[in-house]
Amino acid sequence: MEKRVEKKPILLLDMYGVIIKESKGNFIPYTFAHFEKNEHERLKKAFRQENLFTKAGNGELCSDKFLSLLGYTNPTETMQDYLTNHLTFDEDFLQFAECNYQQYDFVLLSNDVKEWSSYLFALYGLHKYFRNTFVSGELHLRKPQPQIFLHTIEHMQCKPQECIFVDNSVQNLNAAQAVGINTVLFNRDREPYSGNIVNTFQELDRFLKTSDLVQGT
Repeated sequence: MEKRVEKKPILLLDMYGVIIKESKGNFIPYTFAHFEKNEHERLKKAFRQENLFTKAGNGELCSDKFLSLLGYTNPTETMQDYLTNHLTFDEDFLQFAECNYQQYDFVLLSNDVKEWSSYLFALYGLHKYFRNTFVSGELHLRKPQPQIFLHTIEHMQCKPQECIFVDNSVQNLNAAQAVGINTVLFNRDREPYSGNIVNTFQELDRFLKTSDLVQGT
């Protein structure tokens, strides 16, 4: 990713629930559908007790190891099938990005398996738009921990008020707001929120064009 070469406001964007329509993904139901019913108790233990998915999202397991432990015999093919065919990319993001990425430093801030995030970036050609990525599987930090927001601010060499954070989780937005970051709820899940709310990328585009939210840039 490129270093910042000029001072722009920073647009922090979540992946799941914003760029990808599914806010929580479909991986657990995808896995239960893949295996026979006599395997389901084993899978429940892997997800609930062994926390394999959380460990992968925290960078404790790589994607291949995680999927192999679940019992997939072709982990790379499984990753590609799931991310390509069982998630919905919001096509409106591309028009939004074209209109705004030169005015804002686009930065991904996502809880995700490291390899999955990289695959989605390549699949949808997102590298063009983003200055940087901060992914839980790389950092061993995850939202809503305040440390991931502080790490992002420090690495981007900016002030919190120079950032707008767009996420579908009120819990994550509250954590960002607590360290001084401006926030916008991308409200795919219809959560109640007292702050700024958008429902589509068209609404987010209009919000950015009319808001004076970012200060000190």
